[in-house]
Amino acid sequence: MFIGRRNNMGIYFNPGNGSFTEDKNSQIYVDKTELLKFLNKRLKTNGKCIAVSHARRFGKSHAAGMIDAYYSLGSDSSKLFEDTKIASDPDYEKYRNKYNVIHLDISSFFDDYKVNLIEKIVEYIYDDITDELGDTLDYKKKLSYVLMKIYEKTEIPFVIIIDEWDCVIRNSNDQALVHKYLQFLHSLFKSEESKSFLALGYITGILPIKKIKDESALNNFQEYTMLDSYPITEYYGFTEKEVKDLCEDQAMDFETIKAWYNGYLIDGMHMYNPNSVSRALERHKVDSYWRNTSAFGTINTFISMNYAGLKEDVLAMLAGEKVMVDTECFQNDFTEIHSKDDALTALIHLGYLGYDKDMLSAYIPNYEVSKAFQSALKSGSWKEIAASISRCDELLIATINKNAEKVAELIELAHETYTSVLKYNDENSLSCVLTMAYFTAPAYYNIIREMPSGKGFADFIFLPRANAGNRPAMIVELKHNKTADAAITQIKEKRYQGALSGYKGKILLVGINYDTEKHHTCIIEEY
Repeated sequence: MFIGRRNNMGIYFNPGNGSFTEDKNSQIYVDKTELLKFLNKRLKTNGKCIAVSHARRFGKSHAAGMIDAYYSLGSDSSKLFEDTKIASDPDYEKYRNKYNVIHLDISSFFDDYKVNLIEKIVEYIYDDITDELGDTLDYKKKLSYVLMKIYEKTEIPFVIIIDEWDCVIRNSNDQALVHKYLQFLHSLFKSEESKSFLALGYITGILPIKKIKDESALNNFQEYTMLDSYPITEYYGFTEKEVKDLCEDQAMDFETIKAWYNGYLIDGMHMYNPNSVSRALERHKVDSYWRNTSAFGTINTFISMNYAGLKEDVLAMLAGEKVMVDTECFQNDFTEIHSKDDALTALIHLGYLGYDKDMLSAYIPNYEVSKAFQSALKSGSWKEIAASISRCDELLIATINKNAEKVAELIELAHETYTSVLKYNDENSLSCVLTMAYFTAPAYYNIIREMPSGKGFADFIFLPRANAGNRPAMIVELKHNKTADAAITQIKEKRYQGALSGYKGKILLVGINYDTEKHHTCIIEEY
């Protein structure tokens, strides 16, 4: 017989609600508890095993802490959830704090125990179980058997949560360890014993489940990824409405936040990186809050791969374009990158590229990520482009100061740099060149880019955002084999009333022309 349950909560077995409590007490908190409604419907069904693979800092661990708080017998979370969305659900009380929960963060074990990883995981779980239930079980048996016996005696099923589940896959070249690890997961989620005790399996990571020949350890999981996470997309990351509400509450300019952190188009929803948004709102300062994550160093690894067309695609994306990508062949393993499409798909899963499912294309989602790419370009075959980007601030200052000669010089340098990759006289490529020349301008401006029409080239309108200070609005027109005066005249004739309607500040008109000899001239007028 079991010793009666004790009041102490465990770390791995029946954890408390401390993690979710901290989240709710934070300055920036967004209610994502309706995810629990989704999970409740899958308890003890053939859809009970769920794998969520999203980029770092997208709320996966926060969700895991919320799941602990809701299901675990290790705490009474009635007061914690009483003012949340899930509390109004008819089934709310039915499942709250009614389950044995096991919660593991594989990365914390992998850091310390690479040789005997599985043995140490089991040891720590058994220690927690013993503390709570006593030593009446045979702990020499495998974990799934022990969990089955607990279920048989208590009739309380298990919810098993594994954070950073893919840590071993991403970081180990030891195939024997990978196989052993996958078999361990199989015993928890797909064994005969698990059929009795498992109510819900919830695993999170960066990578989708690895495609391994003849390996069926995790093929019973329903997957939700950066490519497709319907119908739970809104629970990972912040929605646009949530960010608007937060900006209003924290007295921050939404358009500025949008430019820096928007851009992840997942199942048609515009999603924001919650970590970056939260830190920007807490500090009242937009910045690149993601650049120091452990995944950052992989950007340079992937973009430096010498696959045909990769450099052109990366440059096109840096210039604001979308590029086609085939995500189907990716093996869900960062060590098995065999093509341009594999490299781009890996960057999508890491959150360094967005993915348009309808257009089957990748793109750089926002200015924060653009800055991460900017830093990654400073080595290898990208040094020339990185040097050109480093001149962008100088170009912007020269434009604002109406230094037309300097602007012409810097645009000419940008043209020479970028058209070594892009076709020199392709109209859209010329538009890309101008985007790259003003690469750092989105830090302060909302840039409206008009697509080429007829024989004319793209117009650019730079609208200052709230954080732009005294920087003026700018209209930039690029002409070929005409004159800078002609560019200014065209700007005036078009007038751009729609884009600048209601704007009361200073406006600069910037006309740039280049001739057949690739010589650039510029005229800047105040409007």
